[in-house]
Amino acid sequence: MDKMTTSRDGTPLAYEVTGQGPTVILVSGAMSTGGTVAPLAERLAGRCTAVVYDRRGRGASGDTPPYDVDREVEDLAALIDAVGAEASLFGVSSGGALVLRAAAGGLPVARVAVYEAPFVDFLAGGAEQEATYKEQLTKALDEGRRGDAVELFLRLTGLGEEMIRGARQSPMWEGMEAVAPSLAHDDAVMGDGLLPRERLAAISVPVLCVAGGASPDFLRAASRAIAETVPHGTHRELEGQTHMVEPDVLGPVLTEFFTG
Repeated sequence: MDKMTTSRDGTPLAYEVTGQGPTVILVSGAMSTGGTVAPLAERLAGRCTAVVYDRRGRGASGDTPPYDVDREVEDLAALIDAVGAEASLFGVSSGGALVLRAAAGGLPVARVAVYEAPFVDFLAGGAEQEATYKEQLTKALDEGRRGDAVELFLRLTGLGEEMIRGARQSPMWEGMEAVAPSLAHDDAVMGDGLLPRERLAAISVPVLCVAGGASPDFLRAASRAIAETVPHGTHRELEGQTHMVEPDVLGPVLTEFFTG
């Protein structure tokens, strides 16, 4: 990240800008930094000005306790001010839930796109599963057990035990533990995990909801429900894609939406 700005509460935010055209701020999901969405930013840069940043508590950005989701909305406002242009927002997974909240709260944005915001209304036992995860995650982080917190998240995403054990032995594990405290941030963004229908109904700008055709049914159903609940929603499904969507597939869809 080659640029810095400061959020309303004094938290430093690291970001970078590439490309030219309509400005789009890309918001990453859990266990990720701005670098995670950088490949997608590269696909947008031909026709859009793509902004990637490290969310607070990650990468080169700071973190100011106590955490509150509204502070992350203020971070987006600070980024919009920093780039000095009308901006649109794109968020992936829990980052999608964050940009929906920002748009519903009146942040001045032109358009919003989300990829598979993981609301659990459409998952059998989803609300109970979310409540159990919240309790166990809070306990692990309070006790400083970052590795256990990462395991809880990976298990929540459906990763098998053998793959989790393999992940612990991988070179990536140290970096995963480094951002583990931010799992509490994403958990707060998701709230009780249920689709915030009243909040979504307050969004006045166009919203594109995208899901992968090979993703779990509940993620695809949640994407459709968001599109049906916002006043100006559109739904797209990308054949063969999963929650780990390929930038080369998603990029053209987003470019068409943000430049349309």
